[in-house]
Amino acid sequence: MAKTFERGMDIPHYKEQTEHLPVQELPQPTELIIPLKQHIGAPNRRLVSVGERVKAGQKIGDSDAAISAPVHTGLSGTVREIGSRITMTGQLEDCVVIDVDPEQEPASYTADDVSQLSTEEIRRRIREAGIVGMGGAGFPTHVKVNPPTTIDYLILNGCECEPFLTCDHRLMLEEAEEMIAGARILSKVLGGAKVIFGIEENKMDAIEVIKKKLAKEPGMEVVPLKVKYPQGAEKQLIYAATGRVVPLGKLPAEVNVVVQNVATVKAVWDAVKYRRPLTERIVTLTGPGAVQPGNYRVVIGTPLSHLLNCTGGIRSDVVRIVMGGPMTGFAQTTLDAPLVKGCGGVLALTSDLVRSSPEYLACVRCGKCVDHCPMGLYPNYIGMYGELGRYNLAKEWGALDCFECGICAYVCPSHRPIVDFVRHVKRA
Repeated sequence: MAKTFERGMDIPHYKEQTEHLPVQELPQPTELIIPLKQHIGAPNRRLVSVGERVKAGQKIGDSDAAISAPVHTGLSGTVREIGSRITMTGQLEDCVVIDVDPEQEPASYTADDVSQLSTEEIRRRIREAGIVGMGGAGFPTHVKVNPPTTIDYLILNGCECEPFLTCDHRLMLEEAEEMIAGARILSKVLGGAKVIFGIEENKMDAIEVIKKKLAKEPGMEVVPLKVKYPQGAEKQLIYAATGRVVPLGKLPAEVNVVVQNVATVKAVWDAVKYRRPLTERIVTLTGPGAVQPGNYRVVIGTPLSHLLNCTGGIRSDVVRIVMGGPMTGFAQTTLDAPLVKGCGGVLALTSDLVRSSPEYLACVRCGKCVDHCPMGLYPNYIGMYGELGRYNLAKEWGALDCFECGICAYVCPSHRPIVDFVRHVKRA
């Protein structure tokens, strides 16, 4: 029987449009808009100036802070502008805008013998490549793989439990060997931790592919997981795969576990083997309003408008564009927002999938949000106190333990934007 966690809920998958479509290369854009902060932690300072020529793979932003991650340009060109731009979250961030050269000289990377690298050098390369959690969290990977405790398990998150998204699924099918090699590297860095691939059962083809490739890999296994949202959330995945419970307010290292998204692990292989920075990712374009749904390899910093223009645009009945997944993503107010390291999807949604009115009512104390909250919190109280600006009380009820899965808003009969309230509390 597939393993799972407590609470959560079953929600429609909507993955049929793209789950069987192989990854395609998106044509290069004419400009890149690269936010200097695409991670949890301290923002980067810019390393380039307006008018400067930059080369593909060049570092354009960095920080001396312990928790941060540099950013690079994936294409050569000329810096046209440095200033605030609206990003996928709707917030203004400092961005480097680059006019891309029409003709690109491919960046060359030399393969190194990974077996000869020390753990310190491996962590350094991961940091220099700007690798962060690509499942959406954006936590700097070099910090995560340098925990203060011994690690028993490295769990690779292949759940992709968000509806619509299939970018990780395609990665596991098409680049499994590189991903497994990246897992081997991280296991070494973590002192020989056992590797578990956690994959939901609606991706049986990926489960079979990876099982076959792990046949001669000691210390690695696939754990099939029940299809339930949010199975891919860190603490829920740890419980399902190992039975270990991460206490509220604590990190996975407290129970001797590290979790990494499968796309992040593939990026680790590129960084350590070839010193290749994180400058591209797979993005799923989907939804009933997408003209040419598919999985596309996109240069980070590509404007949303370019992705849509290269794929036939959107249908006339689209009422909302979402970057990310439908449960945890962000509705867009502009098509100029750039695709970033943590963005795995772009959704073109029609009216049948979007609430017709943004208005909401008072909490009716039905308790549905409490019944389904995977963290065992009381989202109703967190939301009410957040709405009233009583942030300390919201914190006492667990606002900082919420990872914003969106179930509370999904089941709320009053259509209360509880996740928005939580985000407001965290910013405050």
